[in-house]
Amino acid sequence: MKVKPRIYLLLIICLFSTSLFALPFQDGEKLTFSVKYGIIKAGTATFEAKSSTYQNRPVWHLCITAQTYPFFDVVYKIRDQIESWWDKETLLPHKSSKQLHEGKYQQYRIHYFDQVNKKTTYMKWSYKEEKWKTEEKNLPFETQDIVSSFYELRNRSLKPGDKPKLYVTTDGKSVVTTVKVLRREKVSSIFGDVNCLVLEPDMKSEGIFKGSSKLLIWVTDDAYKIPVKVESSLSIGTFVVQLEDALNVPYKIKKSN
Repeated sequence: MKVKPRIYLLLIICLFSTSLFALPFQDGEKLTFSVKYGIIKAGTATFEAKSSTYQNRPVWHLCITAQTYPFFDVVYKIRDQIESWWDKETLLPHKSSKQLHEGKYQQYRIHYFDQVNKKTTYMKWSYKEEKWKTEEKNLPFETQDIVSSFYELRNRSLKPGDKPKLYVTTDGKSVVTTVKVLRREKVSSIFGDVNCLVLEPDMKSEGIFKGSSKLLIWVTDDAYKIPVKVESSLSIGTFVVQLEDALNVPYKIKKSN
């Protein structure tokens, strides 16, 4: 049976479109992590992706939260929430919001992005003066924010030896951060033993991972690149973040950590 050229072309376009726009997560994906300081379970963190709208455009509302348990607050208190409104078509952010409370440090900052004209409105809350300080800044390139950059990285094809670059705007600065794909490694997780890629962001840059001396991220070595483990070395010690629950993911949970 002969396939008509027009139908054959349509099939190619459909296949190409599917591969181009398919994302490694689905609506309602929620990843919950335990945060350990040494042998102490100090707190929790979540990564969540929900379908939403922003100024009548379809977006992914991406949200990362982290908090320590009350008993650990006397050692080092964390109450963080970082959000992104990520356009479903362009895969570029419209808005990002970052509220941090880490120890004695507090921060509340917002970016509104105009990707077409390569500009951003950067708003920084002054806790001392109790008012917003606003700046208009130029963007040197189409940029992600601190949250969408991770989800965009999950959408890439990665292998050991790769050094993908992330173009990120955060805290009023646009930077380029390199992530090294170090190796493949099998890791015990709630999904059982899974093959992972070990990623190491460039800590020398002034990028999104500034503040840690070293950061390693284990993601599943497949199309989904689900983070299952993170190790972060800070001035007060090493934190280990382990996936302990997952909703709307393509894997079945086999055990709890």
